[in-house]
Amino acid sequence: MYIKKRLKVFVDGYLLNKEHQGTTTYIKEIYKKVAFLNPNTSFYIGCFKDERIESDFKYNLNVFFIYYKYPSRIFRMIFEIPKIIESNKIDYAHFQYVIPLIKNKKCKYIVTIHDILFNEYPEYFTKLYRYKRNYLFRRSAKKTDYLLTVSNYSKKEIKKYYQLKNKKIYLTPNGINETFFENYNKEDNKKTIKDKYGFDDYMLYVSRIEPRKNQELLLKIYLDKHIYKTSTHLVFIGVNSINNNKLLKLVKELKPYQKSKIHFYDNISQNNLLNFYKASKMFVYPSKAEGFGIPPLEAGALKIPVLCSNVTAMESFSFFEPNFFNPNLQEEFIKKFNFFFSNYKQIDLENIKNKIKLNYSWDIPAQVLTSIFIQNTSDLEN
Repeated sequence: MYIKKRLKVFVDGYLLNKEHQGTTTYIKEIYKKVAFLNPNTSFYIGCFKDERIESDFKYNLNVFFIYYKYPSRIFRMIFEIPKIIESNKIDYAHFQYVIPLIKNKKCKYIVTIHDILFNEYPEYFTKLYRYKRNYLFRRSAKKTDYLLTVSNYSKKEIKKYYQLKNKKIYLTPNGINETFFENYNKEDNKKTIKDKYGFDDYMLYVSRIEPRKNQELLLKIYLDKHIYKTSTHLVFIGVNSINNNKLLKLVKELKPYQKSKIHFYDNISQNNLLNFYKASKMFVYPSKAEGFGIPPLEAGALKIPVLCSNVTAMESFSFFEPNFFNPNLQEEFIKKFNFFFSNYKQIDLENIKNKIKLNYSWDIPAQVLTSIFIQNTSDLEN
């Protein structure tokens, strides 16, 4: 599938300059693939200058960068981006969550709203946060030419809360980078982690730290089962986005020997993150709410045993059965964890890897985006 007319596509990529998160991965991976599939289309990524971002797209010769001048997102959305769209005669402009207040009539607007979890789980967000985002997201969903989301769960929630019964919502699920499916030597990665961090036997949780991510559930069972008395460490990787008071309280009460077995890392490189995944004994993901949930899929693609939450968007990850649990039911989690911890070596990891590869390739959302461009090429030519 390819585009006949030479189109100009603008991508608001300011999130590429932020910390590693699902939305960042989405922008980067989907446009690397779309640009590769459509060499005759020009893609302009708006962001702040960063050699790492340029390196990510070094093989896409049809990807160009427009560097923002305004640090304020409000100024960019009101003044800078409309000017970029007008002066470069952009055919399509793609945004995450929010489109500009004023639309250029000659340009088609695309917005991806990854989730609206703040409606279903208001206890994890402030009133101001919910009010502001609901206003902007609802407006963007209704005004945009093309509305995208990443999971059936988010699609259902967006339709319900924003009353979009007659609006088509395109599904562009996150994919897993091909590097996660490559073969690797686990012992080599364990040595790398051991040399750098001083341990190589650990269970892993990768995600930003905030209340809905529920890190305290994993830490509590690690302490209650006295796993810290064994050789197995516990590693959390992710930036602290919103203070999780339950987690902070548990950490504050740790004894010195317990502290030596529990590790928190943020802002590590993608290379180090990959090493941590590959060397881990097991991966546990007790999140209570996700618009998608990439980390357990990345671990599963690397053939790491995964114990995963089965609520919100993660309900689709049924290939993790029987190591699938409701994080809101503590007794169920304890039962599942005990089974998992005793039987993780018996999991058919190859089967899980193959199912993830089949269902979560970046080719899928890339083809959806390309189809949007193709079906409207004739309109743009008139």
